[in-house]
Amino acid sequence: MRRIMSVILAAILFLDVVCLGVLFFTRDSKPEDGGTGEELFSRASIVAVGNNMISEQILSQAAARSNTGGYDFTAVYENVADDIESADLALITQESVISSEHSVSGTYPLYNAPAEIADAFIKTGFDYVNLATNHALDYGEQGLVNTINLLKNEKHLGVLGAVADKGQAGEPVFRRVNGIKIGFVAFTDPDNDKSLPEDSEAFLMISQYEDMIYDAVTSAKQQADFVIALPHWGNEYGSEVTQAQRTLAKKLGDWGADAVIGTNPHELQEIEYISNTDGSRTLVAYSLGNFFSSQEKGELLLGGMLRFEIVRNTRSGEVTLENVSLSGVVTHYGIGTSKVRLYKLSDYTDELADVHGVDRKRTPGFSVKYLKKLLAERISSEFLR
Repeated sequence: MRRIMSVILAAILFLDVVCLGVLFFTRDSKPEDGGTGEELFSRASIVAVGNNMISEQILSQAAARSNTGGYDFTAVYENVADDIESADLALITQESVISSEHSVSGTYPLYNAPAEIADAFIKTGFDYVNLATNHALDYGEQGLVNTINLLKNEKHLGVLGAVADKGQAGEPVFRRVNGIKIGFVAFTDPDNDKSLPEDSEAFLMISQYEDMIYDAVTSAKQQADFVIALPHWGNEYGSEVTQAQRTLAKKLGDWGADAVIGTNPHELQEIEYISNTDGSRTLVAYSLGNFFSSQEKGELLLGGMLRFEIVRNTRSGEVTLENVSLSGVVTHYGIGTSKVRLYKLSDYTDELADVHGVDRKRTPGFSVKYLKKLLAERISSEFLR
């Protein structure tokens, strides 16, 4: 009898162990949401590009493509639209105003693009237009106000770096994507020695307002999961990052910017992570170069599309930056700057490079190999894809 009881007790003990094991492994094999029905991680994908410059050649070609007497820019961006549309948020820096009250112009020093460029932005997949550039005041207060009203009120695009209501001056812009709150602060360093009237209701964020930029970044950090600063800075037509850029990048990181995305130099500049005083780090892309232009030198025809994901742990609230990469974008045109349009560097061919209208005296070795070498020289391999 005692032996039978021992067997029964052993069997019961065995069953208990099995049940506990089943419970343990069943618990650990549940989906990442822990059975709550909510994802453990939420993600927001971002793509950002550099200067969008509309020259007279580009304007004349867009006018020729239009069947309505206006301008058609669709063909310009169609080869990169898939990459732009695939992001949750896409950002572009517009290197001119878009004012219907002023004559369209693509000639230095005054630039003014037609309203149809905003339609092209929408069709390509852009969500935000950064207006904080040195050409924002080419047509004064009214030109800037007209641009903001067109983009924001008529086309329902987000606007960064400038406001038509001075009561909103210096306020960060926020957007919630997939449960992640993102804050934006944009400003320009060069302003071409132009300024708004003291009594203007409009406002353009410039680097001289450092206290205001500090307030905007710190306020955004308090309210958002992730903060992106967009400075228009550095030396035009320069590949080297200036000490002023590095100093300001360090300040922006310490103030709370998680990513700094620069424009203005018209050439690609390096990307790096910088360390902040609180132990965090900030991604800094010093210049994404020209996204689109008809400039003549090879260095000015290669831009970058910066992509990254903002990832938030829905339980802990921890936010991380993942999958950071930059891919090349080439502005192509033929002899006489004909048929200007964009290509991804990954799709660009030697056949296209051979017929490019680039200034061969200034860039004698223009080719796919030249473009890839230039990209590798400017951008660390850890960021290239």
